[in-house]
Amino acid sequence: MKDIARRAGVSESAVSFALNDRPGVSEITRDRVRRVAEQLGWRPSTAARALSGEGSATVGLVVARPAGTLGVDSFFLQLISGVQEVLAERHLGLLFQVVEDVDAECAAYRRWWAEHRVDGVLVVDPRTDDPRPALLDELGLPAVVIGGVPSTRGPDHPGLSTVWADDAGAMAAVVDRLYGLGHRRIVHIAGLPGLAHTERRMRTLRAEAERRGLTEVRSVPTDYSDAEGAAVTRGVLGAGRPPTALVYDNDVMAVAGVAAATGLGFSVPGDVSIVAWEDSALCRMVEPWLSALSRDTVSFGRTAARELLTLLDGGPARTVQVPVPTLIERESTGPAPA
Repeated sequence: MKDIARRAGVSESAVSFALNDRPGVSEITRDRVRRVAEQLGWRPSTAARALSGEGSATVGLVVARPAGTLGVDSFFLQLISGVQEVLAERHLGLLFQVVEDVDAECAAYRRWWAEHRVDGVLVVDPRTDDPRPALLDELGLPAVVIGGVPSTRGPDHPGLSTVWADDAGAMAAVVDRLYGLGHRRIVHIAGLPGLAHTERRMRTLRAEAERRGLTEVRSVPTDYSDAEGAAVTRGVLGAGRPPTALVYDNDVMAVAGVAAATGLGFSVPGDVSIVAWEDSALCRMVEPWLSALSRDTVSFGRTAARELLTLLDGGPARTVQVPVPTLIERESTGPAPA
């Protein structure tokens, strides 16, 4: 500030007013101070701004999943890409951390709040019994839950917005299509149990099966990894009456499932049809190409980031629904075997 004041020929207090957009100096002085600051390469100190209550210019994202399963998960890579696009427009940073469980995630929020590290957070993987909304209310941290449902944010959580997709509707559409192809034995190789979207998909599968009188339809939870996807595939196909259709909760497990099925001598889709939940390049790099549920995950991330910026700007909490994932049929699905 002294250097800028000396070069601009003004007082240090005038520099402070000009750089912080406060009244007390003329527009001519404000412009002169800013030009000098630019020439000297000055940038605001995020640490100083946080201590003075002006914000950290950073938002946080914590993922409580096994670190080994994230490196090949296209969903999170695309989601973060969309988030970062929007944050970059406002010159905001993204503080990202991977932890073991929800308790560790809550501890990270408390630490970030105490250290003034973030202005708000993006929350992923909402749970069926989730302690995070109440904690974020207690801390006063604005937050957007990604993948929640409208009921996630009630009147008790005024600082919490929700961006969600209709997983139930997507699962119902998949079951309807497989049923139309003659499939009566369907296994859903699901993701982590306890996640709200996993439970919604499992409930919908059961409801659709009951509605049609199907008794050989079930879900098997996994950790989303290729290893568990392959192991569960071998297990269900090795049963006395193997399924004729498999629905995987991500692309990585579906690709592993194709390899496991063909390794056991099953033809895809002659003996068993396969559907992946998240469409990606992986689905078009395996033989046969995989039918998959497709959505614009980058746009999903952009929407979530914009909703968080709305909260940070003093706007109201909202519930926003993104388009339902649509089934793209490729070579891995066909009529059920006779």
